[in-house]
Amino acid sequence: MNLVPLNPKLFDTDIEQAPIRKGFGEGLLQAGEENHNVVALCADLTESTQMHLFRNKFPDRFVEMGIAEQSMASVASGMAAMGKVPFFSSYAMFSPGRNWEQIRTTIAYNNVNAKIVGSHAGVSVGPDGGTHQPLEDIGLMRMIPRIIVLSPCDSNEAKKATIAAAQYDGPVYIRLAREATPIVTVSETPFTIGKAQLFFAPPAALPVKVGILATGSLVHNALRAAKLLEAEGIGAKVLNVSTIKPLDQEAVLMIAKETGAIVTVEEHQQRGGFGSEVAEFLARILPTKQEFIGVDDKFGQTGTPDELIEYYGMGVSAIVAAAKKVIAR
Repeated sequence: MNLVPLNPKLFDTDIEQAPIRKGFGEGLLQAGEENHNVVALCADLTESTQMHLFRNKFPDRFVEMGIAEQSMASVASGMAAMGKVPFFSSYAMFSPGRNWEQIRTTIAYNNVNAKIVGSHAGVSVGPDGGTHQPLEDIGLMRMIPRIIVLSPCDSNEAKKATIAAAQYDGPVYIRLAREATPIVTVSETPFTIGKAQLFFAPPAALPVKVGILATGSLVHNALRAAKLLEAEGIGAKVLNVSTIKPLDQEAVLMIAKETGAIVTVEEHQQRGGFGSEVAEFLARILPTKQEFIGVDDKFGQTGTPDELIEYYGMGVSAIVAAAKKVIAR
């Protein structure tokens, strides 16, 4: 697997930043321009989820549902059954958190072409506190048959993921973060549903000891951790896994065979999320030592995004420590 093109300022202190949700808004607008069947629904959070870009351009293809997430999922299912390509968005705490049954039964069970967009995921929502910090949504969505689960790492990838979701025939969940995050990728960075990308590898002279598999908003932390490990003479590869389901099993197996030691990184509960997806796969094929970076069976709380990432053990130093721990086991 070859390294993909990335931002040349990847490790600079002045790397550009933008909210991942912004890329979704831009991608939805482009998808709407390319396909007149693309429609949008929102639960009273149009600006927050960046759907206002689509609403302003296509007001006749936008429906403001109000605070009615369960009805929103059902209406989207009906639109999809009539040939539309509906994207519906809210905070992930409420969609898929509040309308899980409607997503399961009216969308996935019927296998209709609707796209669920959960914004403001993880503890990096910050001051909104634990009630608005969804840490369970990956688990909720990956358990449902037929649903594709996407977790883009930056605004550029979110735009590509949204356009790809619009072109895919079937239910898709897209997970978005609220806060501005470093722009890791560039226009040339490939994105394909179901494919992971190699974002970092040490110099050829440094043996690879650990594979760091990261998804979503914490990919940049994983890259910084790998760079620090390299400075200490520890080779690490970083795999960006933007499609959690279906997992790129070939890429995961390749890095597990090469290293025999895996660290998974996600802004989600350790149980039931991305790390569990990796562990479940490897347990059947190639049992591999693994450490999990994520929230350890706790609810979120109020704080700044950076404070909370550190407090819950998802910062760069925690990833470095996990890599050393799994290597030593």
